[in-house]
Amino acid sequence: MNETIKVIKKRRSIRKFQAEQIKASELQEILDCAILAPNAMNQQKWHFTVIQNKAVLDRMVEIIKENILNLGNDFMKEKAGLPSYHTFYNAPTVILISALEEAPWVQVDCGLAAENITLAAEAQNIGSCVIASSRMLFASEKGNTMRKELGLPEGYNHVCTIALGYKNESPETPPRNKEVFNYVK
Repeated sequence: MNETIKVIKKRRSIRKFQAEQIKASELQEILDCAILAPNAMNQQKWHFTVIQNKAVLDRMVEIIKENILNLGNDFMKEKAGLPSYHTFYNAPTVILISALEEAPWVQVDCGLAAENITLAAEAQNIGSCVIASSRMLFASEKGNTMRKELGLPEGYNHVCTIALGYKNESPETPPRNKEVFNYVK
């Protein structure tokens, strides 16, 4: 089987990470793959903020948790209310993907970059999990004050984050619905 297809079929969302930080060379390879993702008109209106500072990550999680508990839906409130809750599953590296607000198709572009990140990570046996609830970081003034600290460019908004780290679990493939294809020949 083709190596690319093997990586795609092997990749799972990892929610248990080892505490050890990923190597700088592995991270650089992942970031190089991120910016090689297809993007509309080669506009490249994305931005990648790499956070490896545990204190900053923990502060982000506290703000996200506070915002979820104050503003979130019941499902998210229940999750965030658990003592074990950690938005990024205690991953040692988090990549926050943001995009220029008015750029056309940028959400798709960032989704493609996120997929490249997760596949490049898997190819190096690094676990990943794409997280959208991290948008709650910016649901309050307290979170918005972190924009500058995190280095988000002016006019750029959160799209998603990706937790990265060495795997501490090997989940099975969840069932997939195969009734989603329609052929028009």
